[in-house]
Amino acid sequence: MSADEALTKAEELLGRLETARARLESTEDPDQAVEVLQELAGLAREIEAELQRARRASEADAADA
Repeated sequence: MSADEALTKAEELLGRLETARARLESTEDPDQAVEVLQELAGLAREIEAELQRARRASEADAADA
């Protein structure tokens, strides 16, 4: 996966994170809030993984140049 692809994926995940955050702000149901918080945590982990992939791909490209 290229750095650009990883960054694009991270941006998509960030959009999903923002949507989930808005759902969290609009709920008053504690059970739903917990579910959304778990979703947010998972999305944050996925975003971090994509950023790591982008960094590695960028470093590999720089080493090849």
